[in-house]
Amino acid sequence: MEDLFTQSTKVQDIPEFSVSEISFEIKRFVETAFSRVKVKGEIFGAKRADSGHWYLSLKDENATLSAVVWRGVASNLPIKPEDGLEVVATGKITTFAGKSSYQMVIESMEVAGTGALLKLLEERKQAFAKEGLFDAIHKKPIPFLPKTIGVVTSASGAVIRDIIHRVRDRFPTHILLIPTPVQGEGAAEKIAQAIKDFNRLDEISEYDKPDVLIVARGGGSLEDLWPFNEECVIRAVFASQIPIISAVGHETDTMLIDYVADKRAPTPTGAAEFAVPVRAELQANINNLDARLKNSKIRYFNELNNMLSGLARGIPNLEQILQEATQKFDDRVDRLKSVFKNLLQNKLSQIELCAIKPFYIKTIMDKKKEALNNLELRLSSVSIESVLRRGFAWVKNSSGKTVYLAEEAPKNDKLEISFADGNIDVYTNESNVKKIQKIKPTKKEKSNNEKQISLFDI
Repeated sequence: MEDLFTQSTKVQDIPEFSVSEISFEIKRFVETAFSRVKVKGEIFGAKRADSGHWYLSLKDENATLSAVVWRGVASNLPIKPEDGLEVVATGKITTFAGKSSYQMVIESMEVAGTGALLKLLEERKQAFAKEGLFDAIHKKPIPFLPKTIGVVTSASGAVIRDIIHRVRDRFPTHILLIPTPVQGEGAAEKIAQAIKDFNRLDEISEYDKPDVLIVARGGGSLEDLWPFNEECVIRAVFASQIPIISAVGHETDTMLIDYVADKRAPTPTGAAEFAVPVRAELQANINNLDARLKNSKIRYFNELNNMLSGLARGIPNLEQILQEATQKFDDRVDRLKSVFKNLLQNKLSQIELCAIKPFYIKTIMDKKKEALNNLELRLSSVSIESVLRRGFAWVKNSSGKTVYLAEEAPKNDKLEISFADGNIDVYTNESNVKKIQKIKPTKKEKSNNEKQISLFDI
């Protein structure tokens, strides 16, 4: 009985909490005990919400830890949360009373180890290559002698000085610099923005766009060079209308920018050498070409002179040729004079003959003209006008046909009678016409009648 009493008294001594109170105490304890922690794990289930916050989990072989990256922090992370990436996250542990759960609020994140970075690098490389960003067909030629070179790098440090000195030693050229951080948080976005600004420099400033860009930085660890593997930089280089030479790290360092750039240089100094030729070498080459051109001209004209001399030896005596030609010409002139004289004599003979022929023709024409005049007189004497003037009349019906017989006259309502001085119309009525008496013409009269008819028929 005593043990049971003692146990009951101990239970009554335990403090009592409400759900909210116990949740608050747990939250205070967790956030106090784990106010600043580093957690190493593999990202999985990473998802960006519409609000801009990232929700993900960190896991190892035995456990899982939920995590959140608030929007303001996520925009400044050096890497983008990706599933399968092993990272070291720094932040604090807090509880979520609504679900009786705990989670990590991540304040910074970095890749855990070189191995994980190399894995991520290879994965990104394969993805970009599959998309075609590294294809040679997209490579732009580097101009032989640019007027202006644009440089994207840090304003301080040896890189920009090396580029300036190398360009000045080889072929002094105008250089424009957009200073950008080349490592650390936000470096990738600023590098990408600098490339974009160079491509629209003539729109946002008084300067013309450069003919070529150099994106460069010195050597360093893979973590230091990581901004040149970020997607924003790769896409900015691919979209650039200006040819880009990449010069990141040392010769053995190969970043993704080297695959998408139009030309990869082993070092920043090498990039300057790709950008401009050596002025002295160009001058020497020009002098050499000029000397070769002059020598070629001399040899060419010498060959022409020798050829002309050889041709001259094969030409005969020009004076002799001229004399022979003159002699032939004189002979041709004499022959031409003789031919012309004979031709003239023939033409004169023909003219004399032609003079006789016109006289003969004139005689014939006079005779023909006289015969024609006689015919004209005969024709005039038998014309209708002449016959009418001799007292005859010409009777026609309304259709214009000649009426030859008296018995045909009553058959027409109207007759037209033509005299020498004009025409009259006569209207007939068969009932009023007296009986026609036919007169038998004598032989002579019949002959005249027939002749009269023939006259009107003409």
